[in-house]
Amino acid sequence: MEKELAKAYDASKVEDEIYKEWEDSGFFNPDNLKDAKKPFVISMPPPNATGKLHIGHAMFLTLEDLMIRYHRMKGDKALWIPGTDHAAIASNAKVEAQLKEKGKTKYDFGQEKFIEEVQNYISNSQDTIRNQIRKMGSSCDWSRERFTMDEGLTNAVQTMFVDMHKDDLIYQGFRIVNWCPHCESTLADDEVEHKDQDAQLYYMKYGPFIVATSRPETKLGDTGVAVHPKDDRYKEYVGQVLEVDLAGHKIKVKVFADPEVDQEFGSGVIGVTPAHSQVDYAFADKYGLEMIQVIDQQGNMTKEAGKYAGQSVKEARKNFVKDLEAVGLLDKVEDYSQATSICYRCGAAIEPLMSKQWFVNVNKASKKLGKQSLKEKSIEVVKNGDINIVPDRFNKIYFNWMENLHDWCISRQIWFGHRMPVWYKLDDKEKNSPVVQVESPGKDYIQESDTLDTWFSSSLWTFSTLGWPEKTKDLKEFHPTQVMETGYDILFFWVARMIMMTTYAMGEVPFENVYLHGLVRTRDGSKMSKSKPETIIDPLDMIKDYGTDALRLSLLIGTSPGNDIKLYKEKIASYRNFVNKLWNVSRFIFSTYEKPAGYSDPQPETAIDKAILTLFDDLINKTTKDFDKFQFGQAGDRVYDFVWHEFADWYLEISKFEKTESKPQILYYILENILRLMHPMIPFVTETLWKNLDKKEMLMIAPWPEQGGYDHKEELKTFRKAKEIITDIRNLRAVYQVKPKEIINAKITKEISAEGQQLIANLAKINFTNDISKKGSVSLEYLDLALGEVIDLDQEKARLEKEKKNLENYLTGLEKKIKNIKYLDNAPPNIVEQDKLRLEEKKAEFEELERQLDAI
Repeated sequence: MEKELAKAYDASKVEDEIYKEWEDSGFFNPDNLKDAKKPFVISMPPPNATGKLHIGHAMFLTLEDLMIRYHRMKGDKALWIPGTDHAAIASNAKVEAQLKEKGKTKYDFGQEKFIEEVQNYISNSQDTIRNQIRKMGSSCDWSRERFTMDEGLTNAVQTMFVDMHKDDLIYQGFRIVNWCPHCESTLADDEVEHKDQDAQLYYMKYGPFIVATSRPETKLGDTGVAVHPKDDRYKEYVGQVLEVDLAGHKIKVKVFADPEVDQEFGSGVIGVTPAHSQVDYAFADKYGLEMIQVIDQQGNMTKEAGKYAGQSVKEARKNFVKDLEAVGLLDKVEDYSQATSICYRCGAAIEPLMSKQWFVNVNKASKKLGKQSLKEKSIEVVKNGDINIVPDRFNKIYFNWMENLHDWCISRQIWFGHRMPVWYKLDDKEKNSPVVQVESPGKDYIQESDTLDTWFSSSLWTFSTLGWPEKTKDLKEFHPTQVMETGYDILFFWVARMIMMTTYAMGEVPFENVYLHGLVRTRDGSKMSKSKPETIIDPLDMIKDYGTDALRLSLLIGTSPGNDIKLYKEKIASYRNFVNKLWNVSRFIFSTYEKPAGYSDPQPETAIDKAILTLFDDLINKTTKDFDKFQFGQAGDRVYDFVWHEFADWYLEISKFEKTESKPQILYYILENILRLMHPMIPFVTETLWKNLDKKEMLMIAPWPEQGGYDHKEELKTFRKAKEIITDIRNLRAVYQVKPKEIINAKITKEISAEGQQLIANLAKINFTNDISKKGSVSLEYLDLALGEVIDLDQEKARLEKEKKNLENYLTGLEKKIKNIKYLDNAPPNIVEQDKLRLEEKKAEFEELERQLDAI
């Protein structure tokens, strides 16, 4: 007997040590992989530098590490580039909150000093997320780690800005933007979330019209009135300029007809406020309307709002409505639900405001893109298959989003972030004459104080991390990357922008495949929320309690691309049981059999040996195909089922009585290759067990298993038939409460092979005979069992008849209840659904009782 493993696997005692061995080996760096073939590259979606590992991180780290480990074992130059994001808005907010606790604001420091504060905060926080990434077993190349604001990436960002500005793809414009008064910054369209909220619709007497609006305070800045061309009620006013008195605040509005107006909504009349609505801004551009801004960047009313100047939006609304009512101009107020635009970061209501900002022009044709626009090129590379999105149902969503994409506002009014390479003369107070270049034009110039949208730097991630704009060896060898793995919720935030920017800068796609994982949800399918701490699963706590491998398996098995997954502690605990099962299987083999001198090509001697090797060959083939097709959950399911059920529950038990010379070879062969197959999924326990095989190399660089050419179909049929019969017998034992060790006589009624009979005799405790007792028997498909010799069948029949009668009465009552209209109308839907499910379960129980009675 060769090895004696500890009785139980303790992940906490080995994981940190194993990770250090991996990292020290240098094999995370593909430059150190001998004979590695084609590159396989993943750019890690950079978590916030100041963040803490959450379950979403755990999901992408598990999936990406699986792919990297698999391709490393396949002989590819597997490179996983780690990094962190400066997360401008979040980092600004965190440091501002710290200053507030000290009774200070960023204005007490000024921009340069404040930036230093943020940088210090980030540098003190980055080690936390780095070490937490390591805890997940992530085999990324730390020697190539990047930060979105390191020197090289800053240079890439500024170079990109200058290049795009030269090509007229970046411009400065005065336009309606999404403004967050709380963050005091613009937001891109896809950074605006929409939340259904209860609101009120105010019907105002508005000159000769009735105008319905949910935001009466904005009417103080109206310069137009829109009606539908076919609306006969208002034809006489079209083309006129009317003066409208709104409770003493006078406005001039131009009346025009446009087919975009919905005649059925409200009164069919729209008061147009060009300075505070994207739709109205388009109307103003089309019909030449004046822009009057009545709300400022702090969310207060401007001087253009007359006597309401200085009031907050909420105060002005309340006072204006009160004034309208006092002079009889408020017709009515209705409650209704509306989708309110809110900031994705802080949740504050968004104000559409006129502002001078910097934009990426997504519709302008570019020579670098073959006279296509950024939008057109980004659509083309997915349509022609240069980029494969998994699952492909997201293609339609991607195309729809890209086709409706507006110019991207990239300037942000926050202090920390990438400074734009834009300069103004000191006396250019209105910023009308920008100079765009990386270096300062001279002492009499000042740099733009606005910073770039974080997604701008992140969109350069796949190539900037490899050295661009320099023509580095890494850039030539490792770009484009092979997979971008991320959550479907940032398909538009990040993935689409990477495609736009990379096709422009590099003339090639950033990645060949996009794998989209779903959200991790609670047991009942709801979203994990910071406002409900009890719903959150902390991956670090789970690692501490159950081990990293158990957490990884719980995020893999049962998942599929693009679909959400439910996660809870009991699920993670169940996969810890599997890790322990693998440990115990290995422990049994190591302690029972000495490792053979050679076992890479075992020669099976029995039908069962041939069957298990055939099943294992099939497992290797299908798992490999699953991995290649990004079906990781399916692969995990397959290997789990084989290890626990085929190998542990059946073959190991058979090996205890079926002794052959080749058994040790087969057991070690299968175990070794199980460790290889499972290593990308559960790297820690597999590497630990691998050490007991006394291999020269680490498991992480061992070759991926290949099929052994075993194809014994007839023997597999024998094995499956025997398993089916044994399972039926075991079920009968449970039903009739026959002791597990009680030998039952049986007569064969349908052909069973000699090897099948041996299995049944040993595993089901059966004695084959032609002399069946007259006391009675129970019939199965292949056997008659003399159960009457070991139990009182008459007594059992009476018991089953009584159970059947009771169940029949229960079913009658439950069916009557479910057919009751009053019950269906009044009971909660979930209760009704539970009753329907219970009815189906009880019907199945009833059918099983009838089957048992028939067998007797």
